[in-house]
Formats: sequence, structure tokens, C-alpha cells
Amino acid sequence: MRLLLDTHAFLWWSEGNPRLRVRTRRAIAAAETVVVSAASAWEAAIKIALGRLSIRIPFEQAVEINAFEQLPITFAHVAAVTGLAPHHRDPFDRMLIAQAFAEGLTIVTHDPRFEAYGVPVLWT
Repeated sequence: MRLLLDTHAFLWWSEGNPRLRVRTRRAIAAAETVVVSAASAWEAAIKIALGRLSIRIPFEQAVEINAFEQLPITFAHVAAVTGLAPHHRDPFDRMLIAQAFAEGLTIVTHDPRFEAYGVPVLWT
């Protein structure tokens, strides 16, 4: 399985947060590939700057420590966003959905609005 972690899923994994279900933790640990999008790093940076998020170690370092792959935002990903229905208004989540479609990834998320897009989802 190839997984794309939503921002909160990555943070929950990295911090050992019990809100991430045991079965989801097992799936992440056993996955062929786990990626974290630059969109998530960007979202976290904005929340940190606004004082709405605090993390123990830098985002990029946490990705590296967990041996996850970085997923850059490409022009193809941006183009894929234009074809998405307006079910979800959050631009970061819309990018994750577009990236999942473009890269053939399953998104690990807690957000029920992802389901409307028909993208493969592993629930946190």
C-alpha cells in the first residue's frame, strides 16, 4: 500500500498521539511507501506562525526520522486541483486530494469530506 498522510495524521504519528488508531498505525508501519506532502509542511508552518500549532521537532526532520518520503507540489498536481468538485474548501486538503489521484496514493485522514471525492482513504 502507498500512503499519503494528511497533516494531522502525520503529526499524530510523529507524536505518538493515541487518536491515531492502532490498525492505522500498523498500516502505516507496514506500508510499501509513506509520503508527506509539501502542502502539509506549508499548512503546519502557517499554523505555527499563527500560534495555533506547536511541534517538538522541525517538520522536515520529523519526516526524515520516520523514513517517509517528501512529496513536492508539481504543476501536474496544481492542474489536478482545477478538476476537483468544490466538496472541500481547504486549499491544503484539496491539494492532498489532487496529489493522491495523480500519484495513485491512499490518503490517511480523519476528515470525512475526503470521501466525497472517491479518493482511496484509510481512516485515522
